[in-house]
Amino acid sequence: MTEQILQPDFPEHGTTANDRFKRSFSFWLPGCITAATAVHFLVFAFWPTMGVVAEVGDRNVVEVVKVPEIEMPETPEPIARPAIPVITDTPIETEVPFHPSTFDDNPPGNLPPPPGDATENVGNILAWTSVDVRPAYRNKEEIERALEREYPPLLRDAGIGGTTVVLFLIDETGKVLETKVQTSSGQTALDEAALKVAEVAEFSPAMNRDKPVPVWIALPITFRTR
Repeated sequence: MTEQILQPDFPEHGTTANDRFKRSFSFWLPGCITAATAVHFLVFAFWPTMGVVAEVGDRNVVEVVKVPEIEMPETPEPIARPAIPVITDTPIETEVPFHPSTFDDNPPGNLPPPPGDATENVGNILAWTSVDVRPAYRNKEEIERALEREYPPLLRDAGIGGTTVVLFLIDETGKVLETKVQTSSGQTALDEAALKVAEVAEFSPAMNRDKPVPVWIALPITFRTR
């Protein structure tokens, strides 16, 4: 048998689609450019014109105010330098006239009465007394028992407490001469109980320059439940 060799059936040279497209390229390129130019021209020629339209509405009227002309002040004069002190040759009188003043020439008006002894007046007024050593409690245990004894039962059982500031007038021996409420606790029963406790208190005397003096002092008395 005779052996046959199969070969692909290629088209003849120059007859492929690519070759045909290459040959027509010189015809289509100018035509496409011409058509694109014509389309752009028509778009720009017949497309509606767009622009910015100002909004018409209420507008704030701005009033122009004319600024008045301001007259500039004149330049002030420069500050003069201080004068240099110079020793003078003018003689000064060595004798100065002196006119003594007497009660006869200047009689006093209505004068207040002279102050009496501080010991006599300290109990009548709340006077400040200068002291070096303040009074101190002498019977703290007895005062604590008086606090428990005088605490009103109704307030104690209800858990109501308070602090009353009591003024003490203490004489030269440390004895309490007078007591009064300076600041209330807000409960009348507690204030009355504080005054009863104050009557039990005993103090050491206040000292001023190693001398016992009467004095007013303010001390807090507190009632509270434990």
